[in-house]
Amino acid sequence: MHLTEVIKKPLLTEKSYAGQQNGAYTFIVDKRSNKVQIKKAFEEIFQVKVKSVRTANYDGQDKRMGRFVGKTNAYKKAIITLKDGEKLDILSDL
Repeated sequence: MHLTEVIKKPLLTEKSYAGQQNGAYTFIVDKRSNKVQIKKAFEEIFQVKVKSVRTANYDGQDKRMGRFVGKTNAYKKAIITLKDGEKLDILSDL
C-alpha cells in the first residue's frame, strides 16, 4: 500500500477540534492499514514527529428513508498525537 493511500482525509468535528489544542489530530484512514503504516505515512507526508497512534473501526449504520433501507459507509478513524513542540500547520488555519 502506497503512503498516499493510507491517509484519506481529516475528520473535522467539535471533539476533533478540541483534541487539536493538545496536539491530537483525527483522520479517516484506509481500513486495511495498521498503526505502523499510519505513523510512517503521516510523518513522511506532513514532516512532523508522531508520538502515538490510536485507531477505531466503525461499521456502517442502517438508515431508513421511508420504506427504503440503506447503510452508511464503514470507516477507520486514527487519532494521531504529535510529539511535544510539533504542530500541524495545515489544520490550524481552519
